[in-house]
Parts: sequence; structure tokens; C-alpha cells
Amino acid sequence: QVQPVESGGGWVQAGGSLRLSCSVSGRTFASYAMGWFRQAPGKEREFVAAIRWGSGSSHYADSIKGRFTISRDNAKNTVYLQMNSLKPEDTAVYYCAAPRKITDWGSQNPSDFGSWGQGTQVTVSS
Repeated sequence: QVQPVESGGGWVQAGGSLRLSCSVSGRTFASYAMGWFRQAPGKEREFVAAIRWGSGSSHYADSIKGRFTISRDNAKNTVYLQMNSLKPEDTAVYYCAAPRKITDWGSQNPSDFGSWGQGTQVTVSS
């Protein structure tokens, strides 16, 4: 069972940057990808980005494309989310999770992901 732990959240002014980390334990050969999601108060959880451990292939939500970059370090079992040009609307709790099956890695539906971490809060002030 994949167990992710997120870190790196905090407070930042609009236009600033943060890098989130997702440290994953319990990885096996079947642990093929990880995704980042976020949830703002009163809103649904939404997809941010996902990456495959092996190939490094990734995909992004349109709302953050060009500002956020997902990457992974296989040796450290860690996935990163570099967030630049942050906006107040990026304020949310950020979570990482593993797709339930290999064909789900390309999905943006939170229901297709499981093994959620506890999340890390990102607050962007205007």
C-alpha cells in the first residue's frame, strides 16, 4: 500500500513560488504514477498534475499549465510540485495520491485515485 506524506506548504505572496514534496513509502513495481490534487474551502477536490515514476511522462490541469511543474526522484521515492507565479486562487490544501490502476494515471477524476496523504496547506495572499 502506497503511503504518501506531503510537505512544503506555507504562506506566500502572490507572484511567489513554493515547492511541495510528496514522500512515498510502500512503493512496489505496481506503483506506476502519482498525482497532485488540491481542495479549496467549500470547493470540490480538483486535479493539478500527475507523473509516471518510470518514464516521467506528465500531464497538467489547464488552470496551472505553464506555472506548475511536476517532477519525481525515483531514488528518493519523492514527487515534487514546483509552483511559480502563484495566485490567490491557488490557495488550497494540496494532496498527493496514487492512481487506482495503471489506466487511471491519465485521469483528472479524484475518484480514480486512492492512498491519499494528509495534505499540506498553501496560502497565497494578494
